Amino acid sequence: MLALAVLLAPACLAQETRPAPAAPEAPAPPAKHAKVVVIPIREGIDQPILYVVRRGLKEAIHQKADTVVIDMKTPGGRVDVTFEILEALEKFPGKTVTFVHDEAMSAGALIASGTDEIYFAPAGVMGAATPVNPDGSDLEPSMKGKLISFLMARIRALTADKGYRAQVVSAMIDSEYELKIGDTVIKPKGEKVLTLTSGEATKTYGDPPLPLLASGVADNLDDLLDKLHGKGGYTVSRVELSWSENLAQYITNLAPILMSLGILFLFIEFKTPGFGVFGIAGGVLLALVFFGHYSAGLSGHEPAIFFVLGVILLVVEVFFFPGTAIMAVCGLTLMLGSLVWSMADLWPNEPVTLSGDVFLRPLINVLVGVGIAVGAFMLLLRFLPNGGPWNRLVLEAAVGGEPVAGKPLVASTDRTGSELIGREAVAATPLFPSGQIELNGRRYEARMAMGFAETGAKVTVTAVSEFGLIVENRLS
Repeated sequence: MLALAVLLAPACLAQETRPAPAAPEAPAPPAKHAKVVVIPIREGIDQPILYVVRRGLKEAIHQKADTVVIDMKTPGGRVDVTFEILEALEKFPGKTVTFVHDEAMSAGALIASGTDEIYFAPAGVMGAATPVNPDGSDLEPSMKGKLISFLMARIRALTADKGYRAQVVSAMIDSEYELKIGDTVIKPKGEKVLTLTSGEATKTYGDPPLPLLASGVADNLDDLLDKLHGKGGYTVSRVELSWSENLAQYITNLAPILMSLGILFLFIEFKTPGFGVFGIAGGVLLALVFFGHYSAGLSGHEPAIFFVLGVILLVVEVFFFPGTAIMAVCGLTLMLGSLVWSMADLWPNEPVTLSGDVFLRPLINVLVGVGIAVGAFMLLLRFLPNGGPWNRLVLEAAVGGEPVAGKPLVASTDRTGSELIGREAVAATPLFPSGQIELNGRRYEARMAMGFAETGAKVTVTAVSEFGLIVENRLS
């Protein structure tokens, strides 16, 4: 037996050490398609262009896009808007590319210089970025010198690691700047500011040779995307400038006035019985404010939802639980907070903080709007307390009362409500301290001079205010 085991052992070992058959190879994962967002700049650089660029960049961040392409054909525009666009481009975490489609002049050249790469169409030109007045005339010399110095410093900060770009764009801004690489003078000092064609922008200089400005030339946008991500290796979404961006520039500029009028109208509406023209007008004006800032790429729809929630709380306070104050305070806080939120430039990839400049300007705008509304309301009280349209729309509605269904109506001849002083009434809602009372078959807005009263309590009218009656608990 021992001999048999010795003879069989090598065979067993051979079987145990025999390599297992190779497992079938896993299929290669499908190639990832790059996500590309194309944003057009096809007009003068102004607020609508800022809005569409900002909206497009935020959409690109939401989509987790790899590349944003600025499809540019512009004669230039406003310097302040240009810097806002440059700041927005810095917030995108992926690659930014400018495609110079025909021309990127003046402000367009500055925006292009802030992107990671620049490509030209065969007939594309870029340059002539010296600052001028809005009408095209030259700036006053000292102001021009200061602005040129500032622009060149900003460009150096933006393009420090982008080859010759800082030098090239400086030559596009300042006619006194000499663009020289090695022994080659490309633009002598004192000549007109630099403007480059596609061939000039892609020409190489230095050792090792680097392109002067552009990474390459593409026949069209599709050709550019093929060069960037390979043919069929990408998906594209395009952002278009819409009528809403053009309208938004006017709404955002008038936001404090629209907001103040809307708040004023809603306040008047809440102080008068029923629902009428003031409530509709106030709602429309505030809806315009939210629409304008949504179209400007600042806010989403969330601020409007919170504003409506605040209005609901305020309505519940006024009509169902008057005098409790808690829901009214919460409602007003939500309404004003949502207005500030709608104006704040919040980005998807950045944490929301209550400090800094993000909320400073919106907060100032809202405070200005509320201040205007309060001031206008005080003027109405001061100069239109009796008679005229104010008396018809507000005072008569407040002290004239609304008929109570199923109860006889007692005639009243004095529309100022003074004939009601001394009359006894019943609290139709709790008075904590404001609410409604029932008198002569009508309901009136009323406020307790002191204390509070439950529903059904008997009260006495002691005075008339601009927005209702003043009452006290009836003495037993």
